Amino acid sequence: MDTPSSLIFTFYIIIFLTGLPANLLALWAFVGRVRQPHPAPIHILLLNLTLADLLLLLLLPFKIIEAASDFRWYLPQVVCATMGFGFYSSIYCTTWLLAGISVERYLGVAFPVQYKLSRRPVYGVVAALVAWIISFGHCTIVVIVQYFNSTQKATNLEVTCYENFTQEQLDVVLPVRLELCLVLFFIPMVITIFCYWRFIWILLTQPHVGAQRRRRAVGLAIVTLLNFLVCFGPYNISHLVGFHTKKSPKWRAEAVVICSLNASLDPLLFYFSSSAVRRAFEKRLQVLRDQGSSLLGLRGRESVEEHSSMAKEEMVRHSSTVSEAM
Repeated sequence: MDTPSSLIFTFYIIIFLTGLPANLLALWAFVGRVRQPHPAPIHILLLNLTLADLLLLLLLPFKIIEAASDFRWYLPQVVCATMGFGFYSSIYCTTWLLAGISVERYLGVAFPVQYKLSRRPVYGVVAALVAWIISFGHCTIVVIVQYFNSTQKATNLEVTCYENFTQEQLDVVLPVRLELCLVLFFIPMVITIFCYWRFIWILLTQPHVGAQRRRRAVGLAIVTLLNFLVCFGPYNISHLVGFHTKKSPKWRAEAVVICSLNASLDPLLFYFSSSAVRRAFEKRLQVLRDQGSSLLGLRGRESVEEHSSMAKEEMVRHSSTVSEAM
């Protein structure tokens, strides 16, 4: 692998190893919460956000193999189309789910009485279905373009997965990417920024709100904003640059890696959003601490026993030396 490929390979491995266990733990917490009577819409949205992250993480090994092969694709083309469809759909489903969560948070503090009386689990289900349908519907372009590839097959070029495009393909891809950027990134980002700005402003201006809740609200807003600006921002900016220059930017692969980082950041959002997840994380940390303490205690006992054994051996040797001297 060359240096860029090796770096991308390393980052994908880190994202996979950090994101998968955290999202599985969050999934366990949210499934338990949603199975209770009358689950809140926020928990349904957070469960679907976890599922979107897990979809991305489960497809990440294919991106790891691709990076290890210097972005040459040796697997069947149907695998490329399926992987790309699921991978990019999960990314854009995440943006609208984040927007839905921000709307739910804003309504809960801006209109607490009305929202509590009208809150129904079906609203969360409908919002999640809309997010999945919008993302899957838009990302069918990945499948269409991957099979609209006669030039590459005819010239026997090295096969890549949704990377090197002919001019015919670019004429289809670039306008659709621009529409993806506007509809699936900028609109949900504007909604999210507005809702969290109002959400935090209301909490900070209410004297009866505790400091701990305020800190969680600020943490939730910061993590969500980082998701949009740091993770999704570069990838969607590449769509704007590509439409302007009429070609895919050379740094698009790096932008896709940064975009995948949201699967590792979202568990922080879960922590700030749900008491069920906080309890699950704290319980798991306590188990790890107990295991560490037990391991250290076992080692401590082994060390004491070893020192005791060495002392006994030294006493035996000393007694033998004295006996010989006498």
